[in-house]
Amino acid sequence: MKFNGKHAIITGGSSGIGKATAKLLVSEGANVSIIARDRAKLEAATLELETAKVNPTQQIFTIAANVRHGAQIEEAIQTCIATLGTPDILITSAGIARPGYFQEIPIEVFEETMAINYFGSLYSIKAVLPSMEKQQKGHIVLISSGAGLIGIYGYTPYSPSKFALRGLAQSLRGELKPIGIQVSIVYPPDTDTPQLETENRTKPPETKLITGTAKIFTADAVAREIVKGIEKKKFAIAPGLEMTILNRFHSLIAPGLNWYFDRIVAKVKNKKY
Repeated sequence: MKFNGKHAIITGGSSGIGKATAKLLVSEGANVSIIARDRAKLEAATLELETAKVNPTQQIFTIAANVRHGAQIEEAIQTCIATLGTPDILITSAGIARPGYFQEIPIEVFEETMAINYFGSLYSIKAVLPSMEKQQKGHIVLISSGAGLIGIYGYTPYSPSKFALRGLAQSLRGELKPIGIQVSIVYPPDTDTPQLETENRTKPPETKLITGTAKIFTADAVAREIVKGIEKKKFAIAPGLEMTILNRFHSLIAPGLNWYFDRIVAKVKNKKY
């Protein structure tokens, strides 16, 4: 039980990667607080997490909050800390994606995506940092995306929000390391989650062809990579060979990828006309 007695706070912990990671940490002996908007999903997630416990003293705490509202997430995290103590781990997994053609996406979608994906993570970090700093230890894990390494056709609201997380993680890493706090950023590939199902409803055909060339991971497989990365104190956690290559060489291979993507887009456009 590698995380025995540790306290992990996970935003977006009621589904997808967040829930899978919470469950894995519970199975390793951790106490877990999960934060999400939907109370019904939180209740269902709690039942799942309870079954993963390895000892009766473990605690699962859930609280409803919307990460896009700074005061709301601050209050939720302070409640988690008051209930289960200073967190050893924070994982910011709450996020949304609504693909589409740039010209057709309302400006409100861009604003909401940045509010949840970027500022939701920022607010969460701000909320846990004072208590982590007091104990001079902790681990902050931001969930980005392969679309945070290279811009993807059809993801104009989503990619910039995930690029922003990469910049935040890289800037924070050096600042927090001297006070004993680790920072990691995760670049998951397409993962079989409710969010992916939602994305597919508005995904342009060009985007479906581009993303369809990559392997889809399970949430459990991504969770295993995240937990392994936390154990090894890795900064960049890139599940799978494709994400590993993209993380290491994205600047070098971007021209080739853009050429390949452009060919796919051209084929779709030619079929339309």
